[in-house]
Amino acid sequence: MSTTPPPDDNGRLLRWTLEHMRPYRGRVAGVGALMLLQVGLGALEPWPLKIVIDYVLGQHELPEPLKSWAFGLTGGGTASLLILFVLAGVVLQLVHQVASAVGVRLQTDTGQRMVYDLRYRLLEHLQSLGLLHHISTSTGDAVYRVDVDSYSIENLAISGVFPLATSAITLIVMFTILVKLDVSVALLSLSVVPFLFLSLRYYATSLSSQEEKVKELESNLISRLYEIFSSIRLVKSFAREGLESARYAEAGATTMKARIAVTWKQSLFGLMVATTTILGTALVLIVGGLHVLRGEMTVGSLIVVTSYLGAVYGPLSSIAFTTGQLQAAIAGARRVRAMLALEPETIDDPGALDAGAVTGDVVFDDVSFKYPSGADVLHNISFEAKPGQMIAVVGLTGAGKTTLVSLIPRFYNPTSGRVLIDGIDIRKYKLRSLRERISIVPQDAVLFSGTIADNLRYGKLDATREEIEAAARAAHAHDFVMRLPKGYDTPIAEAGGGLSGGERQRLSVARAILKSAPILILDEPTSSLDAISEEIVFAALKKLRVGRTTIVIAHRLSTVRDADAILVLDGGRISAFGRHDDLLKSSELYRRMCARLSVGKSLDEPETVDELIQAARQ
Repeated sequence: MSTTPPPDDNGRLLRWTLEHMRPYRGRVAGVGALMLLQVGLGALEPWPLKIVIDYVLGQHELPEPLKSWAFGLTGGGTASLLILFVLAGVVLQLVHQVASAVGVRLQTDTGQRMVYDLRYRLLEHLQSLGLLHHISTSTGDAVYRVDVDSYSIENLAISGVFPLATSAITLIVMFTILVKLDVSVALLSLSVVPFLFLSLRYYATSLSSQEEKVKELESNLISRLYEIFSSIRLVKSFAREGLESARYAEAGATTMKARIAVTWKQSLFGLMVATTTILGTALVLIVGGLHVLRGEMTVGSLIVVTSYLGAVYGPLSSIAFTTGQLQAAIAGARRVRAMLALEPETIDDPGALDAGAVTGDVVFDDVSFKYPSGADVLHNISFEAKPGQMIAVVGLTGAGKTTLVSLIPRFYNPTSGRVLIDGIDIRKYKLRSLRERISIVPQDAVLFSGTIADNLRYGKLDATREEIEAAARAAHAHDFVMRLPKGYDTPIAEAGGGLSGGERQRLSVARAILKSAPILILDEPTSSLDAISEEIVFAALKKLRVGRTTIVIAHRLSTVRDADAILVLDGGRISAFGRHDDLLKSSELYRRMCARLSVGKSLDEPETVDELIQAARQ
């Protein structure tokens, strides 16, 4: 299942960006209005200075109706006119700064909201993807896309669409005014455009591919961190901190060099743009200065031209530089779109049934399963598990035990055949509704950071404190919980750190009891516990199984003996099915597994049937 960014033309990317801006139409309109106001204020800003130089300090007479208005306010005194037009310039600049500050505030607010919405959408989509995707894709990559790549929408919209639109409007307005002031200077100012276009075309193409490569390297670097910290116990037990640091340093150095190379290319691009506009400005100043020397232009007009030239070249530089900067955002947006393009694990049919009333009669009807890229795992599996029964699934490593039980909650769908619950194909149930009717107690108890009550309430989100305590009592967990500093409000570390294996497993069982689902799947939850802890957890499981359809992956003989029926898997096929005593007589594979589980004999060691039966019955 690939998450490689697909080829993306700018048109599709622009439409994708505009779609994410649509829910914020009001804010976007406000930002647009403030930007237009800033363009208008920018066009007015140089004129008070021109008036001061040409008409107040110079020898030129104020034109009408400006003269009547100014003389009416000041009486015509030179000092009064000077103060009036300087103050007018100050007011224009202050209003411009206020509009700019409010615009930045509104842009930031809108951009952050868009990022949050995209992150939420990414998280929901990632959770909707099948288990196979999460097994085959690193957690670090998923986190990088949610945490870092999600900023691409803000960078495209706030640092992309708005600046480019503003630059284009400013360019048109300022160039129009320049043409009215001096056609030759206006045309001369456009001499830099071909150079800027060529620079943009060259750098944008190369920067885009390099940015995508850097993002992949940064994502791999985060994956490396997740791998180290998720395996920290193993790292420490083998004293391999130095090795992991060296491996991280090597990957970090590669990523750092790639990022520096991209930044250097961006700097070269900025340098080329700046050089081009500086030379263009110098050329226009020379021509404009010659016009002043010949009396064809006033000094004030030259200042206005120079200001507008900066207003024209500023947007041109912004368009070029922003486009260069946008390559990182484009690369991130492609990665986000690639992730969102992945299909969810299952989409409910329009007429999907609610599973709220199922009793838990589970039937495997000639079920086979094959992973998308691999050999067949299960072959023609058929059996039935009724409410109140416990079916144990046993087999050698790789026999397909975990895959078989994973078909019941639809972590995967059968390649052929059907899994039925209460006589209905589980694919006809609403997926979330189906999983609400199934409790799973894994081999390794999974606990989250938070309080003990929070972890138990995960089984039933609206559970009362009384229901939580009742479930904990049934799981033989209440007593040890009450010995903790804050009882059920005691915070526990990530993954249940600070609790013993037996305590974590009893909380896991309590959570399943609280869920009270009619179907129970157990992945031998006592296999990693000591004898005393196993006995306590096993007593809790016996209460949990009452009235429920229980399917357990068995690794211990104590579990197998207690089962109503035992399904023996061998190479993905049912080798035998029956009760413990019957299978001891009829299945050689089962006898050998029981002997190994009882006395620790290797499967390669020779033994007689009587010896095996005797060992298994001990």
